[in-house]
Amino acid sequence: MTAPSITLTRLDVQRLGRLIDSLSEKDQAAPGVIALQTELDRADTVVGHDEVPADVVTMNSRVHCREEGSGKDYHLTLVYPKDANADEGKISILAPVGSALLGLKVGQHIDWPAPGGKSLKLTLLEVESQPVNGGAFPE
Repeated sequence: MTAPSITLTRLDVQRLGRLIDSLSEKDQAAPGVIALQTELDRADTVVGHDEVPADVVTMNSRVHCREEGSGKDYHLTLVYPKDANADEGKISILAPVGSALLGLKVGQHIDWPAPGGKSLKLTLLEVESQPVNGGAFPE
């Protein structure tokens, strides 16, 4: 399956690039970091944070998505690693689903790697909230 086209903000690209650069060489080789770099490299459109459409997932966005196989709905917030908390639905950008959600537009879907090597199809139903000015960035 071809990955859907994505739109990123310049601010997210800069901040995520700094995040990757701050990691050790060993950590930069982790699958989640490689997946994030792949997403950053394949962005079709990069816009200012004040120009991003309201239906596009940015950092610190809260989203509503559905796993198509089970019909289960998820409400997730895409966060930086130090803010991740699965119990609160705060998903790290370095988690496979986190980097896959970044830049998606409502109506698009991704294949979400699941335990055991299978893949789940996740459809983005709504961007419930998108931060103003790129949201908080943990230093």
